Amino acid sequence: MKKLIEVQNVEMTFGKQVVLRGISLDIFENEFVTLLGPSGCGKTTLLRIIAGFLVPTSGKVIMDGEDIATIPAYKRDVNTVFQHYALFPHLDVYDNIAFGLKIKKQAKDIIDQKVMRMISLVGLEGFEHRDVTMMSGGQQQRVAIARALVNEPKVLLLDESLSALDKNLRKEMQLELKEIQREVGITFIFVTHDQEEALTMSDKIVIMKDGLIEQIGSPLEVYNEPVNEYCARFIGDSNIIDSIMKRDGLVSFDGVDYKCVDKGFHENEEVDVVIRPEDIDIVERNKGLVNGEVKSVLFKGVHYEVIVETSSGTSKTVVMHVTSSHDIENAEAHEKISASSFYMDLEDVENITDREIIARANAQAWNDENEDVSLSKVSHDLKPLEGTYTCTFGTDKGTEITININVMKPKVVEDIENEEIIQAFDFFKTADEIKESIALDTDLIRWADAYAWNMEDKSRVEIWDVKYDFDEENLAEGDYEVTFSTQGREFKIETTDRIETGERIGLMWNPEDIHVMRKMR
Repeated sequence: MKKLIEVQNVEMTFGKQVVLRGISLDIFENEFVTLLGPSGCGKTTLLRIIAGFLVPTSGKVIMDGEDIATIPAYKRDVNTVFQHYALFPHLDVYDNIAFGLKIKKQAKDIIDQKVMRMISLVGLEGFEHRDVTMMSGGQQQRVAIARALVNEPKVLLLDESLSALDKNLRKEMQLELKEIQREVGITFIFVTHDQEEALTMSDKIVIMKDGLIEQIGSPLEVYNEPVNEYCARFIGDSNIIDSIMKRDGLVSFDGVDYKCVDKGFHENEEVDVVIRPEDIDIVERNKGLVNGEVKSVLFKGVHYEVIVETSSGTSKTVVMHVTSSHDIENAEAHEKISASSFYMDLEDVENITDREIIARANAQAWNDENEDVSLSKVSHDLKPLEGTYTCTFGTDKGTEITININVMKPKVVEDIENEEIIQAFDFFKTADEIKESIALDTDLIRWADAYAWNMEDKSRVEIWDVKYDFDEENLAEGDYEVTFSTQGREFKIETTDRIETGERIGLMWNPEDIHVMRKMR
């Protein structure tokens, strides 16, 4: 196949913003190439450079052996279909398509032949004199494509030209656009952020991120063999797992070795593994490679999307001390005040403020009209040493309450397998405070100062689950356990089999279903 366009080390900056970072790409004759990526990745900028609407800051755009980087758009053998089509509202279908030919002053009979051929090609026979403003989105798009193709360009550029269509029409036009490309036999370069469009229509997909090309390949290659986590997540649903490549053909995660077909990695190299949801089979418990529990089942029309937890996350259990209501009343001042004792991290003592102490103790005062009263006094003897310290809150009228602040080094749980650390403190609450909570799980996390982080990079890890066995509506004084957990290993599975939440099952996959990727740097 002949190379038609060569993009060589193209960079593009707008002021101090770098949009393209040394892009190099070869495009061949009769290819359907899709530039795929999220908003802001540089795909439209690259398309506009190929079209001639932008001149790159540096680099070359070679077409048929000639550098066209500085040649204006109207002198290039390319045409563009824009996102919103840019049809001429005062011209009918025929005249919209004929516009470029008339500008070139071609003979009337030649114009008629070419326009009618294009109308037939895009399936608009009988619409020649239709007002374009009265046409559907799909029909308008066909007119825009015909107007671009009638000039017989070597390359047709399409800038997210399906995005304005509804879902069903969009699917229909994906197939029609590919069929038109096959019929006219020219190169199409299509820009989209929709992975389904890219997989449906493309001969070659170019995945972009932050002004760089991450991967180039056929739809099958980029889906089955993504080069890194970004590409795996961008093309299709993925189960991505931190793993160790022990040697060629053997990868390890969650403490278990699995056969795979990938090679060329260093021994014991840290890698990412991707297993697609449709490649995992549900089998009887203890008859698969790993056991798990079904956490959720979502019906998606032709299949069920099932989430299965195969290993629990990192957990920490604390004690919630439930006390009776401890409002203190100052009848003479017509005020009441309340506050709760609490635990805190030794490392937080030096920088804690009175405002933070009030918040942690949930200290508040109010009058007989139930109006809030300011806490003007916060008195304590906190020291950066483990121990129990008193703290007194008071109002201007002398209404006071004293609590205990328990300073301690946090007892953390280190989970080597999950590479996580979690901490949480015991805490005190009244039954009324728990009953009045609107989002109890969130409040329990806050009251216990529950926090988890990654061992390697210290990044925060979300507390995924809060477990307790008390009834918040009927809570007596006493001590209750609360367990905070991060998310365990979960697999997303696509299956046509009906399955119920809570079922304990096995999971099975084949060595060729494991795709090993190098870590992103």
